[in-house]
Amino acid sequence: MGRKVTVATCSLNQWALDFEGNLRRILQSIEIAKSRGAKYRLGPELEISGYGCADHFYESDTLLHSFQVLKELLESPVTEDIICDVGMPVMHHNVRYNCRVLFLNRKILLIRPKMQMANNGNYRELRWFSPWNHLRKVEDYVLPRMIQETTGQETVPFGDCVLSTKDTCIGTEICAELWSPRSPHIQMSQDGVEIFTNSSASHHELRKAESRVNLIRSATSKGGGIYLYANQKGCDGDRVYYDGCAMVAINGDIVAQGVQFSVNDVEVISATLDLEDVRSYRGRENHPHLESDPKPCYRVRVNFSLSDVDDVHLPVHQPVEWCFHTPEEEISLGPACWLWDYLRRSGQAGFLLPLSGGVDSASSACIVHSLCVLLCRAVEDGNTQVLDDVRRVVGDSTYRPTQPRELCSRIFTTCYMGSENSTEDTRTRAKDLAGEIGSTHMTINIDLAVRSILGIFSAVTGKWPQFGVNGGSRRENLALQNVQARVRMVLAYLFAQLSLWSRGRPGGLLVLGSANVDESLTGYFTKYDCSSADINPIGGISKADLKNFLFYCVETFQLSSLRGILTAPPTAELEPLKDGQVSQTDEADMKMTYSELSVIGRLRKISMCGPFSMFCKLIHLWKDLLSPVEVAQKVKHFFWMYSVNRHKMTTLTPAYHAESYSPDDNRFDLRPFLYDTRWGWQFRCIDSQVGVALSHCCAWMGVDQV
Repeated sequence: MGRKVTVATCSLNQWALDFEGNLRRILQSIEIAKSRGAKYRLGPELEISGYGCADHFYESDTLLHSFQVLKELLESPVTEDIICDVGMPVMHHNVRYNCRVLFLNRKILLIRPKMQMANNGNYRELRWFSPWNHLRKVEDYVLPRMIQETTGQETVPFGDCVLSTKDTCIGTEICAELWSPRSPHIQMSQDGVEIFTNSSASHHELRKAESRVNLIRSATSKGGGIYLYANQKGCDGDRVYYDGCAMVAINGDIVAQGVQFSVNDVEVISATLDLEDVRSYRGRENHPHLESDPKPCYRVRVNFSLSDVDDVHLPVHQPVEWCFHTPEEEISLGPACWLWDYLRRSGQAGFLLPLSGGVDSASSACIVHSLCVLLCRAVEDGNTQVLDDVRRVVGDSTYRPTQPRELCSRIFTTCYMGSENSTEDTRTRAKDLAGEIGSTHMTINIDLAVRSILGIFSAVTGKWPQFGVNGGSRRENLALQNVQARVRMVLAYLFAQLSLWSRGRPGGLLVLGSANVDESLTGYFTKYDCSSADINPIGGISKADLKNFLFYCVETFQLSSLRGILTAPPTAELEPLKDGQVSQTDEADMKMTYSELSVIGRLRKISMCGPFSMFCKLIHLWKDLLSPVEVAQKVKHFFWMYSVNRHKMTTLTPAYHAESYSPDDNRFDLRPFLYDTRWGWQFRCIDSQVGVALSHCCAWMGVDQV
């Protein structure tokens, strides 16, 4: 009958500027798609060059090498008899565009430039690309000579167009266009386009996947149609992790779902669907011919069918229920996969983590343990790429990992750096956790190094600083804490460089950080201490989410030592003990709880609140907990801490992006780092409003204001 089509989409772990590897993974995905009978293959956004090239997009080399890869694809027998939809940068009339290139049997069918750019949060596409602002307009694009020699074409259609085959019509969206109130699929569906494709480079954030799935369901439930979604997967050289989730939907139902987190470099999702289901749905639910669209889609026609004449025997895919990960599972899987990409692509031999016995460093350790679990499962499932990478990392061409603890002992070193201010409890907790996950563990005492540094200072100045409990000033107290913290950083890098050498093994270790997003927000850490590392898997995650993650690890990985870590008060252990017990806690130092910080962080970044508007919101949110005066004190103290410490963000360790209120200064949260920390005008506005708020409270309670 010729109405059932088999289509394929994919998630690829592409790497910025890795043209050879990107080509290999694209060809592998096309080969898999063809083996499943697909006649159309969709890939991620900018898959040829890699999405994260950043200012390399300015370079003519990037454009040149992208066309060289395209030439290889056109000439490969793998791409015969299947419409291939690939992403690459293209320059047209001296303007750079983020494009989809569709080709079939050594002929380019069309080039479709992105029309609505992603330019918020972590995205800066307008820095490198221009949007195609010409609705329904198509121009001739003159192909480079190397492509002309392969295709025999001089020009191809370039612009806002759709592809019309002998049996259906296919329209393109690119990433952010799906999230726009002016999504192209709306007008395309009214003009009879039946298959929509979306090529994305969409990164992971906790609790974001459901929004993405709902948008795709909505796109096809409103106007009917088939929707293919492709996404990049993995770390392509930056702080974000692209989280796959390739899918196929029809008429509001998901019929094929890819995984969100994986150490597999190539994942192909295919589905066989009936075009008549789209036509029947549209006839029942809406009437496209009644919608006014003065300018129909520009159709590029191709003498090719996605369906076969004899297709009655083909079963169609049925709706599936999307299985969303819990936030705890997301933390376990996303940062682990990001660490794996960073490790294998950096050429290092493992990780080193200063393990303090607290929640944050324990979370980083558990993420590495989760990675070892993923790698062992992948090897067991026959993933030869993972096996080759593991062998290269450990420096043993015959090694085959079977147990996560054993693999952990090879690639993960933990180090407890105690001092006279540390308790036996934290030392024991660190040792017990290291034993359960299998890391190679060391216990170091830093007192000798600290005294040596203070001795140098004393020899020069004739002064020996004292802690506050011993009569020292605030400056002395803070300086003594900072010396301990910074010594730990120096020792961490020393052992990262030489610990494998001391064991007779080649290579060095990546130093892992363990400062959470709330501490970064307030600057509650020492600049150039153990928060200064090579990468930080938890730097975009809140303290509350990390605690829930550790509870998850207790049950999932049977790590009973985490129970003691979870019940202990968070502490830096940088001040002298009292009767052998901790005298310093994080929340007392910060003068606010971690749960309060999460609320404040979201108001500052997501709701875009300055001091005054934040106060106005919090007097209502916290009305049952704090008085207006207490709310004002909290807000003022937060903004004072934030502005005093904002300079620390400029040296913050690259961290996995997971939270929408991250203070990352590199790209996501662009703010000054030199503030007037008095906030004079803003705080006076708060003070004036406190009196008004108190008057309203007193009037409501029926009492006189004192």
